[in-house]
Amino acid sequence: MQIGLVGLPQAGKTTFFNLLTGANLPTDFTGVGEVHTGIAVVPDPRLDFLAAYYKPHKTTYARIEFKDIPGTRRQESAARASQLLDEARNADALVLVVRAFNNPAVSAVAGEPAPLRDLLDYRTELLLADMDAVEKRIDRIKNAKKIKKDAAEQLELLERILNALAQEQPVSSVPLSESDRILLAGQNFLSEKPLILAVNLDEAQLLSGQYPERDELLNYTAQHQIPVIEICAQIEMEINRLSPEEQGEFLSELKLTESGIGRLARTAYERLGLLSFFTVGPDEVKAWTVRRGTPARQAAGKVHSDFERGFIRAEVFHFDDLKQLGSVAQVKEKGLFRLEGKDYPVKDGDIITFRFNI
Repeated sequence: MQIGLVGLPQAGKTTFFNLLTGANLPTDFTGVGEVHTGIAVVPDPRLDFLAAYYKPHKTTYARIEFKDIPGTRRQESAARASQLLDEARNADALVLVVRAFNNPAVSAVAGEPAPLRDLLDYRTELLLADMDAVEKRIDRIKNAKKIKKDAAEQLELLERILNALAQEQPVSSVPLSESDRILLAGQNFLSEKPLILAVNLDEAQLLSGQYPERDELLNYTAQHQIPVIEICAQIEMEINRLSPEEQGEFLSELKLTESGIGRLARTAYERLGLLSFFTVGPDEVKAWTVRRGTPARQAAGKVHSDFERGFIRAEVFHFDDLKQLGSVAQVKEKGLFRLEGKDYPVKDGDIITFRFNI
């Protein structure tokens, strides 16, 4: 999974990127920035428990790739803006970082913080970029010497999408059938991508829970089903460099129950319809990420292609049952250890051993 961090310059994207990935990129650069990628380990207390229980040689957490995409200023070229939008098109989801924090030096350059305005401006930018792409595709179809059947069907669909965009409705609001999606393969609309809003606060705002346009922002995001996380990227990045014991103390002082990457990962998993299942043993305890509803045989293929090809059955029990009862033996005694077939939909927190034969 790749998530693009987007937003205006000076919003704190790179600070947030450093927090998530452990990178140490400079955050005071004001020129034309580069796109950076990094890997974040997804914290999971369930995996910590399983590692303590099984004492494996190796513990492997789920991972998310993040892409720090620089913001563009109005005076920058259309080609530069288009290039950065193309970077966003390749991401599975977008996290829009908006500034709420007070900083006189930043305000002198970027103006006073207005997170709702920044959200509305960015959504408009995505809509306009999609409109431009759709109009160009429509023109290419109409100007062809001969319009084939598939192209004619796509033209009708694109005109329906263009009408929605013209009414300021994102592509994600347009009902699309499976055949529609086949016709649109490769279009990669920006306004169809799952969007998460990260409001970057200062420490005082984080403690008080108050910042500019907060009520209006939360009303708008609730109405449009945009998940929101509130972060203080600068403070959390500094905390992240401390020992685990010190981190816990400082997070508690800030009234936070989990880290920034933990909050974002949980939100991203919910937004993208993802879940984690676990494989366990003395060699390795590992978290695997699949989409909700993934059948056991397909999930087995995530672990190894041979598991999917020669799938026999899945031996399954749930993390919650293990934690509550204390041992695998007790799970089995209570009848909570199951044999499942290839079509079993894997559940979040399942602990699975795949049996196969090739």
